[in-house]
Order: sequence, then structure tokens, then C-alpha cells
Amino acid sequence: MEARSWTALRLGLIFVAVAGLAVDAYVHFDLASGYAAVRTSTLSQADLFRAEGVAAIVAAVGLIVRPRRYTAAFAFLVAAAGTAAVLVYRYVDVGAFGPFPNMYEPIWYTKKTVSAWAEGIAAVAALALLVVLQVRSRTVRAARVREAVR
Repeated sequence: MEARSWTALRLGLIFVAVAGLAVDAYVHFDLASGYAAVRTSTLSQADLFRAEGVAAIVAAVGLIVRPRRYTAAFAFLVAAAGTAAVLVYRYVDVGAFGPFPNMYEPIWYTKKTVSAWAEGIAAVAALALLVVLQVRSRTVRAARVREAVR
């Protein structure tokens, strides 16, 4: 694959992942105050929403500032965890456990749906970026070895 093609693919995946993480952060910060009453003695659902928003921002900034395998892996973990959490708490009544409140909410509404899609798309893009960066790294390394042998 040509260097320009690698760059275009990498930038496209970064853009998609960052956009999904930005939507994720916005929705979680926007909805957080409405979930302050869902709490245990340690944590509220609002606290968890804000933590998800901060993690999404950190992951997005990491991809922009330093698009490497470790930042792609972190972005994937943040987005995939957010997707998993919204799906689990939509379909399974886990109940409260440890410091976590019971966050079961068996409905879909617009912001929740948008956040779930954004997280899912960001997770796929970040995982694809991780694979592209790994393949590119191996390709470059193999080319350097071939040059060194000559």
C-alpha cells in the first residue's frame, strides 16, 4: 500500500473515532445532572457519566495529539466499554453492586441512542486504526530490515 493511502486511511479512522468520542463526551456531560439521584453512598450515576465524558475527551485528544497504537487501544477501550455499559444496562437489570448504583434503564431515547451509536462506531474505528497502525509498523520494520540486509 502506498504511503499516501496509509496516511489517508489513518486520518479517516482518527476522524471517525474522535467524532464518535466527542459525541460520547457531549451526551454524557449533558445527561449527567439528570442522573444525580441514582446513587449509592459512594457513587452516583452522574459521577460515572462525568467519568465517561472525561475518558472520552482524553482518548480523543490522545488520538489527535499522538496517534499511536497505545492511544488507539485506549480509545477502543473507552468506546467499547461505553457501548457495553449502555447495552447491558438497557437489557439487563444488574442491580446495585459494590459502589455502583443500579443503572438499569429499559428504554431507548434519542440521546441514549445517539451515544450508543457514536460509541459503537468510535470503537470500530479505533480498533481498525489499531490494526492499521500495527500493519503499517510491521511493513515499515520489514522494509528497514530488507534495506539493512542489502
